Amino acid sequence: MTIRHLRIFIEVVDSGKMSTAATKLFISQPTVSQAIKELEEYYGVLLFERLSKKLYITDKGKQLLSYARNVVKQFDDMEEIMLHDNYSRKIRIGATNTVGNCILGDVIRVFNKQYPGYEIYSCIGNTKEIEDKLLKSEVDIGIVEGVVKSQDLISVPEVNDFLVLICSADHPLAKKDTVSLEELENENFIMREQGSGTRELFERYMLDKGVPIKIVSEANSSDTIKKAVLNSQYLAVLSIRLVEEEVKNGKIHVIQNMNCDWERYFSVVYHKNKVLTNELESLIEVVKDYKHVDILQGIKTGKLIQ
Repeated sequence: MTIRHLRIFIEVVDSGKMSTAATKLFISQPTVSQAIKELEEYYGVLLFERLSKKLYITDKGKQLLSYARNVVKQFDDMEEIMLHDNYSRKIRIGATNTVGNCILGDVIRVFNKQYPGYEIYSCIGNTKEIEDKLLKSEVDIGIVEGVVKSQDLISVPEVNDFLVLICSADHPLAKKDTVSLEELENENFIMREQGSGTRELFERYMLDKGVPIKIVSEANSSDTIKKAVLNSQYLAVLSIRLVEEEVKNGKIHVIQNMNCDWERYFSVVYHKNKVLTNELESLIEVVKDYKHVDILQGIKTGKLIQ
């Protein structure tokens, strides 16, 4: 078994077909088939079920894939370090939209002061997208506000956060001290896209309470959502960290869920087989410095009641 075997195996999984994998790797299909056969013989397991000319990865195949991506990535890193004198160490961070808008810039800035020789690559997506990138070893570590589903990922809550219901300062609900859940049924909501941790938490809460949500618009940008709230009289639910400026200047009114049902954490996420270097451990410590925020101190808010 060699690194080449693992590269071919990973490409077959990602492509779904041996012929497609062969094309992408610039090798023949029989070569791909032989590599997979050799892997299966080496480990004495079946990696793919072959049904109706389609490939379905087996449980053992999934176990191998969980390790293979990290092994190949570590091998490539080793090659870069050993063969190139001017190699720059890199850390790839995946962050969800909320995290990217709230703390990611500060995290990178502080880390760069501690480790000036490192290159930081960051990408932004929703929780599901970052989870997929972690599973494919496309990023080294994730910082997300949602719940990751894969058992191959370790998720550690580190930073306090909570959601708030927001409306414009001149919205009728902004004049009320208390707002009932039933009053939200006929209101127009702009929501984050599917796969967002923010959306998942709010939808689950409303579903549990038996209150439907009238969604008239979706967006993956917090700025777009805030503009719609201000200009179109929509309601939205966002992290309190994302509306600090608008709340303090009186443009956006906050309605708080007083039952703590919308409290959550930004979590650090990494693959269970990932080797945490000293630098990655230091990055996690930087994230931990962003604890509870008290943005609403001294601000008059509404209260959401059941």
